Amino acid sequence: MRLNLKIEDLPMATSSELYQLSWIIEKLLADPRRIVQARSQMHLGQLVQFFNWPDGKLRAGQVVSMKDSRVNVLDLETKRHISLSYAGIVLEPAAETPAARDESLAPPPEVGRREDFRVGQRVSFTDADLQHRLGVIVRINQQTATVSCDGRNWRVSFPLLRHVVNA
Repeated sequence: MRLNLKIEDLPMATSSELYQLSWIIEKLLADPRRIVQARSQMHLGQLVQFFNWPDGKLRAGQVVSMKDSRVNVLDLETKRHISLSYAGIVLEPAAETPAARDESLAPPPEVGRREDFRVGQRVSFTDADLQHRLGVIVRINQQTATVSCDGRNWRVSFPLLRHVVNA
């Protein structure tokens, strides 16, 4: 069954159609490419706006911590900590230029797959502390690659790896 709904048709949609639509949206928001893209544009202490689910309004907040799929924000009005999906964050626009708008509309970056990488390749990735790392693949596992960098081995999932052209 295919949904053929327009935004103006949503109030007349059946509950089943709305449920299907919510499932599709949840899948799109959980896409690792979107999460990685959002995380790469954030840092601890950054001022952001976030969508407040209870009242449906944008509120000002500050990034307190970042996890795999959620970000913790301090609500500057109520001084409460709120755990949000990365999709609920609106980054403060520094200067709204046409180039910045075009960049925000760009599709998420491609996700690396196991077939895209080989032992001996130079790759980069961002670790859990959001530090950029550069290393060499020493082993290919089923779900991850073992990357040697700075005298330490890291197990990194393929979607988080990026090829290095010149280093």
